[in-house]
Amino acid sequence: MAADHSFDIVSEVDLNELHNAIVQAQKEIVQRFDFRGTAAAIEPLNTKDKLITLLADNDIQLEAVIQVLITKMVKRGVDAKSLDRQKIEAATHKTVRQKIKLKNGIDRETAKALQKQIAALGVKVRVQIQGEALRVVGAKLDDLQTVQTALRANPPEVAIQFDNYK
Repeated sequence: MAADHSFDIVSEVDLNELHNAIVQAQKEIVQRFDFRGTAAAIEPLNTKDKLITLLADNDIQLEAVIQVLITKMVKRGVDAKSLDRQKIEAATHKTVRQKIKLKNGIDRETAKALQKQIAALGVKVRVQIQGEALRVVGAKLDDLQTVQTALRANPPEVAIQFDNYK
């Protein structure tokens, strides 16, 4: 009997790539004419709390700072779905601040929704929830590739990666 093949569905953020994206966004903000003389800034990544803090003069400018960050993240291969934007709050000197938490791991609700989505495909695979990840096991590699293709075509609300392909 042939051994079963498997892969894991995980949701992780590459902190090194995110740090590089933040540094590039900071450089662009300093150089852009529309941000000159303003409080627009991105503070360095807080790796302990997995937190990014953005500053701007107003909500519109804050949205522009976020778009610069997201553009740099996409170029570095970091999914923007991993950002959990918090409430905009007032800061000192009539500026606004927004903290962005990084989503790590797949929560139970999303995992169950992914299980149902995979089951609806009609391929012969087993899906097991393992903490903040899902393990997909099947006898045929083609079935596993079908699952991956379907999830790429119709992605969930969280950023996902495929890991431990065996």
